[in-house]
Amino acid sequence: MEAHPLTNPLLGTHLFAVPVTALYAALNVFLTVGLGLNVSQVRTRLKVFRGDGGHANLSAAIRAHGNNVEHVPLALILLLVAELCGGNSLALHAFGGTLLVARLAHAFGMLSASRVQAVGAVLTLIVQLGLAGYVLWLRPWG
Repeated sequence: MEAHPLTNPLLGTHLFAVPVTALYAALNVFLTVGLGLNVSQVRTRLKVFRGDGGHANLSAAIRAHGNNVEHVPLALILLLVAELCGGNSLALHAFGGTLLVARLAHAFGMLSASRVQAVGAVLTLIVQLGLAGYVLWLRPWG
């Protein structure tokens, strides 16, 4: 699915609908907010309001949230660029869906000390590299 131009009659400008990026951005925001709320909940339970107080569970919660904040924006920017460059809808959904699954796996692994964290980390990197390659393949420079 290509980006669809929309006209803003007040400004006389064209806007572009990017439904695939919008979907995965919204879903990843829910994940990020959930991870942030988890940090607050763990902090409150442990009565630690700065740093991690030496608590492994709080450190894991902080890093699960932080790691998500570090990796998701770059992938979403690449997804947006690919969509604006006319990327195939199926490919965009494959990248976006894999990103979401990867980030869920990574967060679960961080919070439960599970090996699925590594799977999520590797999948995230594959999505980022795959999107970068896809954007170059789409040749946005013309």
